[in-house]
Amino acid sequence: MMRQVRLKGGWIFFLLMLLCAQVLAQGIATPGDTCKPASMRTQEVGCWILAENPIGQLTKPEVFWHLDRYATRAAANADKGPQGTVIESYGKVWLMTIQEKKWRPGHGTRVAEIGPLPVVAGDKYTAQFMEADFTQGMTAPAHKHSGPEAFYPVSGETCLETSDGHMQIGRVGSPPIIVPMGVAMHLTAIGSAERRSIVLILHQSAQPPVTMVHDWTPKGLCQSVR
Repeated sequence: MMRQVRLKGGWIFFLLMLLCAQVLAQGIATPGDTCKPASMRTQEVGCWILAENPIGQLTKPEVFWHLDRYATRAAANADKGPQGTVIESYGKVWLMTIQEKKWRPGHGTRVAEIGPLPVVAGDKYTAQFMEADFTQGMTAPAHKHSGPEAFYPVSGETCLETSDGHMQIGRVGSPPIIVPMGVAMHLTAIGSAERRSIVLILHQSAQPPVTMVHDWTPKGLCQSVR
């Protein structure tokens, strides 16, 4: 009996190791596995959380993500309001602000304005900002968010298949990718250049930012554009 138990334990360990090897070989990355605090960063490739900032109650059903660049962190902090977050990403200092479309900071250089982002008016939200570096072919399996997700591309290309049957391609100069709350998605890094993006998950503060999805299977729409 003891020998059988040892054999079974050995087989389980072997199968787990085989599964891990297959995952690494396929370049699969899950948000839970790869989105770690930037303080834990030991390599370029991966998903790194730069800030998690509760911004309070949003009173309108649509908001915009304003990206403004500053010369110094002190200058960005001087312009930061209650719905703003200062981060450093890709060698630059940014003021990220969730506000209405016409909002402008006192200083800084406007880089992008992404939206509209659909939200639930009256709910409290938290802005999570991440820096995502994926090599060609890396994927993030099916997941969803308790609020909209948006991408600001820095380099490379992203293909996103969503559970509503759509496919979006994100690259520098193209319309931004925006995924509404509750829509399942499957992300793939495509093209020859490394996919580098600043990512916003504007999630309901009372809910987790990321939930893995097991009741939807992607059709593989992004496989044809790799």
